[in-house]
Amino acid sequence: MSEGAKQPTATTKSPVFQGRRLHFIGIGGAGMSGLALVARALGAEVSGSDQADSPYCKRLRAAAIEPVIGHHAANVPEGAEVVLSTAIPADNPELLAAQEAGARILHRGDLLGEVSQLKRAIAIGGTHGKTTTASMATHVLRECGRDPGFLIGGELRSAGTNAGWGAGEWVVVEADESDRSFLKLAREVAVVTNVELDHHATYRSLGELEDAFDEFACSAKVRVVGPGVELPRALDAVRFGIGEGDLYAEKLELLPLGSRFAIDGAAVELAVPGAHNVLNALAAVAACRPAGVEPGEAAAALGSFGGAGRRFEAHGTTPSGARVFDDYAHHPTEVAATLDAARNLAPRRLVACFQPHLFSRTARLARQFGGALAKADLAVVLDVYPAREKAEDFPGVSGLLVARAAADAADGRPVWWLPTLEDAERRLREKLHHGDVLVTLGAGNVDELARRLTT
Repeated sequence: MSEGAKQPTATTKSPVFQGRRLHFIGIGGAGMSGLALVARALGAEVSGSDQADSPYCKRLRAAAIEPVIGHHAANVPEGAEVVLSTAIPADNPELLAAQEAGARILHRGDLLGEVSQLKRAIAIGGTHGKTTTASMATHVLRECGRDPGFLIGGELRSAGTNAGWGAGEWVVVEADESDRSFLKLAREVAVVTNVELDHHATYRSLGELEDAFDEFACSAKVRVVGPGVELPRALDAVRFGIGEGDLYAEKLELLPLGSRFAIDGAAVELAVPGAHNVLNALAAVAACRPAGVEPGEAAAALGSFGGAGRRFEAHGTTPSGARVFDDYAHHPTEVAATLDAARNLAPRRLVACFQPHLFSRTARLARQFGGALAKADLAVVLDVYPAREKAEDFPGVSGLLVARAAADAADGRPVWWLPTLEDAERRLREKLHHGDVLVTLGAGNVDELARRLTT
């Protein structure tokens, strides 16, 4: 932490939350667990449940919140408000019990909206990069002594958690467009990193998505937008880019595990790889300026940024000497950017192991995923991680669609269809060698494979 920066201080209770009893269905997820931690810190009595244990549950237990594993009607405390995300199905027994009891039921976006009103809010949105950008902005504010609150969809490694409630006047919130809940946030600063159609169940067209981001940005006092983002009502936005914009990177040098560049004459040494992370850093610097952090100060703080969980996260080496990284990339653009970053490591062979996420996304984007995976020397494709979807609702859709598309695009380079983690672990243990780089990719549990191969 830079000289003069403050460690997070004791939490101030909020009259908005004191005396409330909140029960979170799906408390073990990245977003829900962070919201539960902050609600507890603000004075609410918090309980919750999830289908399975998770690393986020460990942090909840450390904060004296004991998640119940398994969903049962009896889990809902009497008199509790029930908080849920879009991922919770209508037939969830705890939701049904809450409805029968006449309990107040809140979408997580509604509660996050309440939290965002308690401080001056920096809302980080965009199709790609919002977790890393929110992590960078939080890290910069912490290093520069602003002691912010933060709610991020992944672990900020320098804080060891995905959420906190500092004593400072600002809060950084990752703004999720997937279900339009980002429009419920209070936002003094709105960041739009980029705009690309991803959530087809919510938005019928790119134009409809652009309208939503336009609404998100135009209501903020300060707007920050990335290259190529066109928002008609946010014409006065601060634009960032590489070599162009109101705030831009110059003298860029991409390194094996990071980059060097300059912002407003201030040198930046970034320890996370890829040109996409240069753009994320620029967005974070612009977002922190309204909090009184000038680019030179932010540039220095970025030098100690260690990344966000599951964003090109290093897992060590296999017994055979292959280096293993994991990334949450679950859209073709993200997969391509991650593999481009991995190429900077100059591997003997770049191996990508991809787990598609959701049957609906796989059906729509299989061809694009195949094209992105063709950037690897060897592509391994697992079966779909279903999350909230059911295979029977998507007949004929599996990871094999992606494997075939990758084979079509790979120009003769090998593609392996290995449906299970066990299949992939067994084959990769046999075939990975010293000098290889393996990147596991996807929003499901493919990171478990990275851990298995390096232990």
